[in-house]
Amino acid sequence: MNHATPARPAAQESTRGAAIEAALTRAWLRRGPLACALWPLSQLFRALGALRRLLFRAGWLASHRLPVPVVVVGNIFIGGTGKTPLTIWLVQALQQAGMRPGVISRGHGGDGADGAALRAVTSASTAQQVGDEPLLIAQRTGCPVVVGRDRAAAGRALLASHPDTDILLTDDGLQHYALQRDVEIILFDGRGAGNGWLLPAGPLREPRSRRRDVTVVNAPELTPALARAVGDPAPVQMRLVGEVAEQLCDRSRKVPLAALAQPGARLAAAAGIGNPSRFFGMLRAAGLDCAELPLPDHHDFRDRPFDGLAADVILMTEKDAVKCAQIDELKDDPRLWVVPVTARIDAALADLIVEKCRGRKTA
Repeated sequence: MNHATPARPAAQESTRGAAIEAALTRAWLRRGPLACALWPLSQLFRALGALRRLLFRAGWLASHRLPVPVVVVGNIFIGGTGKTPLTIWLVQALQQAGMRPGVISRGHGGDGADGAALRAVTSASTAQQVGDEPLLIAQRTGCPVVVGRDRAAAGRALLASHPDTDILLTDDGLQHYALQRDVEIILFDGRGAGNGWLLPAGPLREPRSRRRDVTVVNAPELTPALARAVGDPAPVQMRLVGEVAEQLCDRSRKVPLAALAQPGARLAAAAGIGNPSRFFGMLRAAGLDCAELPLPDHHDFRDRPFDGLAADVILMTEKDAVKCAQIDELKDDPRLWVVPVTARIDAALADLIVEKCRGRKTA
């Protein structure tokens, strides 16, 4: 395994943060001493969540319906499970079905994520303004994307500027009950539901028994045990496939991943996503031996984490690449290579979404 030279202080702090996050996530995969100690707090979290849902159902908290069908792609397992690749796949599948989808998102990682401002994602947008995931969705699909904390307001703004939009997808927002939805898709990965407990004793935002229209599991193999763990006897399987690397400074230059496994090559991999180990595992499965640099989700690469990194090639996710491509110190670094991934899912999922949404429009 290759090893990097010491990083800059800011990068070291980010790496420590990612290590702490990974340690906590590992603790959530079993019912060990730490999880058991936090279990009483998880019951309080469960009660508060149930009260909030009740207030929305009773009308004490306002919930808004938009004039077009709304599909929520979300998770109850905190952290990254692959929502953005799934959203991209759904947008493309709906476009192929003749629909005109738009996407709304909070815009995590952007400077407007915690404010009231709405932002349309355009070709001039930066990840610092709108978030890395919405920017990637817009670049990969070409569909209209609007970000804002208030998803209903974001949806209205998108429909006002793109009146031909006939379906909205919200990337995340499963717990954003202020926006009514027609289809809920809950996404899990190979970790299932972890230890099955709610925060902070476990990784779940809501009980795995919560209703959903579709369960999708992002895993190379869908076993009966994993299906039981996610609370659905017949979930839809999703696999993320990445077969080539593209040089960041020239995305037309592509090489098969396996071709990078050359004797003596110094390889590194960086991932500022919710579950970096999934990206690293994909590279190992392709036969690559990389020094691994896990970073916090939505990491800000302006802290220059690659300074002093002894590597000939640094592989990164496409989500990270949209940020690095907008940083002067990184966009022309010939060491940086992007590994795009594509979701592979049974096309019947798109047919189900279209059927449900058409039922809403004719109801």
